[in-house]
Amino acid sequence: MSNTFRELLKKVGSGPHTGKNLSRSEAADAIRMMLLQEATPAQIGAFLIAHRIKRPTGEELAGMLDAYDELGPKLQPTAHHRSPVIVLGTPYDGRSRTAPITPLTALMLATAGQPVVIHGGDIMPTKYGIPLIHIWQGLGVNWEPLSLAQAQQVFEITKLGFVYLPQHFPLAQVLLPYRDQIGKRPPLATMELMWCPYAGDAHIISGFVHPPTEIMFQDAYGLRGQQRFTSVKGLEGSCDLPRDRTAIIGLGQLGCNPSFERLLLHPRDYGFAGKEVPLDSLTVLVAQMQEVLQGNSSELMPLTVWNGGFYLWRCGICPDLESGIAEAEILLTSGQVAQKLKEISQAVNSLELVHQA
Repeated sequence: MSNTFRELLKKVGSGPHTGKNLSRSEAADAIRMMLLQEATPAQIGAFLIAHRIKRPTGEELAGMLDAYDELGPKLQPTAHHRSPVIVLGTPYDGRSRTAPITPLTALMLATAGQPVVIHGGDIMPTKYGIPLIHIWQGLGVNWEPLSLAQAQQVFEITKLGFVYLPQHFPLAQVLLPYRDQIGKRPPLATMELMWCPYAGDAHIISGFVHPPTEIMFQDAYGLRGQQRFTSVKGLEGSCDLPRDRTAIIGLGQLGCNPSFERLLLHPRDYGFAGKEVPLDSLTVLVAQMQEVLQGNSSELMPLTVWNGGFYLWRCGICPDLESGIAEAEILLTSGQVAQKLKEISQAVNSLELVHQA
């Protein structure tokens, strides 16, 4: 048993009257001891559920991210990549109600010359939804066996990188059973939305559901000096902009003139209002995505164009949202995004063959 961890556990687990928040360094110490298994299973489980009940602060999230930076993997910047790199943060427990299009958004940005890093794991509690890794596999890209060095190679060649938790960050993967056993998302689930497994200048996009989470994002980013960030009240907490309601987006900028701007995008103003596409199954989803990649009209196409247009504008490729939407349509219908997928698939498959040999 770790007596040091025991004292940290007492602080967060003492209830609403005597409990206390952790400092940034204390939060970093707690996560570090959990990742290194210096805390016992009983201590880890107790901490995760106690912290879930207490709710994390921005300072605590900053400390958790510090520990992930210290012990976790990072893709490295390359000289020929556009800066900053976009990092898409989506819930690790996947989607279960609405069709996710994050892979299509990432493909579109990479096609337009914008480097993108995404990250995730396998099927995970508490939602047990479809994870990104399975969607990519359905599209013909199997990131799973690649080492971090191989993922780096793909990133350098194609401008798209995937950091896969079980393969690249086994220390964090060890904590997976605790999520299943406590039956609730722990504070780690919030921190993952902000994690940046990239060593260079990054623009982090974080999805969220509940308004207090966005405030925690702002506080943590401010403490860590994150220069560019975007928060999206997206579908099921993802970065996917909705079509059946107003998109609530936060545009953050630090530096000499720090700012945070609230952007409300009404899909109807741009001709994209409509019902969300339900998630049927992985097989159906992949077929719908293939229709989009072929430039065919489908129920998933408006959602893809709407999101692609926004992110092409937000990352600076297009000067305004209208031109971003137009560019998204061109990239899809011309087959350029489909060609990018083929390029990535070939790069990954060639490295997978080397790995098998």
